[in-house]
Amino acid sequence: MPGDREALAKLYNESIKIIQEGKIIKGKITAFSQKEVTVDVGFKSEGVIPAMEFSPDELEVGKEVELYVDSIEDDHGMMQLSRQKALRLQGWDKVLLHHQQEELVDGRVKRKIKGGFLVDVMGIEGFLPLSLSAFKALADKDILNNVFKFKIIKINNLRRSLILSRREAVQKDKEKAKEKIWQELKIGEIYTGAVKGIADFGAFIDLGGVDGLLHITDMSWSKISHPSEIVAIGDKIEVMILNIDKEASKVSLGLKQRFPDPWADIENKYPIGTKVKGKIVNILPYGVFVELEKGIEGLVHISEVSWAKRVSSPQEIFAIGDMVEVQVLNIEREARRISLSIKQLESNPWLEVEGKYPVGTKVQGKVRGFTDYGAFIELDSNIEGMVHVSDFSWTKRINHPQDVLKKGQKIEAMILSIDAQNRRISLGLKQLTANPWPEIAQKYPLETVLDAEVVSITDFGVFVKLEEELEGLVFSGEIEKDQLAQLKPQDKLKVKVIKVDVEQAKIGLSAKV
Repeated sequence: MPGDREALAKLYNESIKIIQEGKIIKGKITAFSQKEVTVDVGFKSEGVIPAMEFSPDELEVGKEVELYVDSIEDDHGMMQLSRQKALRLQGWDKVLLHHQQEELVDGRVKRKIKGGFLVDVMGIEGFLPLSLSAFKALADKDILNNVFKFKIIKINNLRRSLILSRREAVQKDKEKAKEKIWQELKIGEIYTGAVKGIADFGAFIDLGGVDGLLHITDMSWSKISHPSEIVAIGDKIEVMILNIDKEASKVSLGLKQRFPDPWADIENKYPIGTKVKGKIVNILPYGVFVELEKGIEGLVHISEVSWAKRVSSPQEIFAIGDMVEVQVLNIEREARRISLSIKQLESNPWLEVEGKYPVGTKVQGKVRGFTDYGAFIELDSNIEGMVHVSDFSWTKRINHPQDVLKKGQKIEAMILSIDAQNRRISLGLKQLTANPWPEIAQKYPLETVLDAEVVSITDFGVFVKLEEELEGLVFSGEIEKDQLAQLKPQDKLKVKVIKVDVEQAKIGLSAKV
């Protein structure tokens, strides 16, 4: 009928007006196969589109999709539609919006080319210069076909191309992460961080965008000399937030605070008088530090090493790592100090020394060491005595003890005096023989004149040898200056005895004969 034909023609014309080439329209999927997808767009004929233009999740009968009209009718009377072009056109609009609002966009890295990478952003191909990629630490397998955040830094509307930067995106993400962390950080909470730097005073820990300082004093309850003893760059560690200063961008961290303070109950763990074994961890001139447990160290002062032996250097006796038994003498919990002793584990030999070594007793010992004024002799019970330089010989002038004795030499000596309270024994070598000075006084009466040999010349006079191991002193006022100026050792000099002091064991001479 004429009326029906007119109505159909009107509908046909209206459809032609609605669907225009170069526009995006909506259609429903009516069928699909591995190669093609058929869609109904409400036109006189259905459209057929290659299946490769659709994502797998879009292939569903009845699903509505947006399509780009390439041609209303081709040579075969078929409508030419494109899903990919529709997506690209829509993607461009979104890209422009993100660019205007300076928002980051997601992009999938398609392939690597000279000078950079090609990136798919919402169906639009963008170029990522290598200098802006921030991919330095990543391998190609971790870049290609992976999605990253980018910032659009330049747009070409004519070519519909983009220049992208990941560097700005990474920086922006870091700033967001940093701000988020600042808001989340709480004093007393435990966080995981990575060691990014080490200095003499501590280590810098990256908490995920915010750096904190782990000071050396907050690393361990034990004493350490350098942070590298506890941490290494790259280590992942758990730390406690001790303090936060957001204005100064400072975070103080603690590692030892995650564990109980070993000093908290120190008096109960190590009561005074307790005997305990420990490891020597440090040796200093004044003593040794002994680790009783992790975080607990005590000092054995040099005076607490031995009752008998004179210890001049702890390094002569101990080595780091040695295990020793000690006794607790004193605890100062606030100052974190423990005084220890080794000698208190032994009986005090000085309590019996006076009875064992009466004055005048002859004893045997071994030379342990020297000073300018004498030699230290170790007796049988490890007690030490000293022979003063004046007690080496009745007649010979001794310049240094090592001129007479050697270290390790076994000798005989006499007990001259004992001071048990101050732990001192005076020994003598010359006292083993009778005092020859009464005889010397008789042998060299006053006014005796004799020839002598010059031994040495000093500011106060000239020492001369009268006989083997017997010297006298010519006082400086008892010799002419001209004569004194010409003298040298081994010269012969005529002298006269003017003084014999038996108590001081000295002979005074004069060259003015």
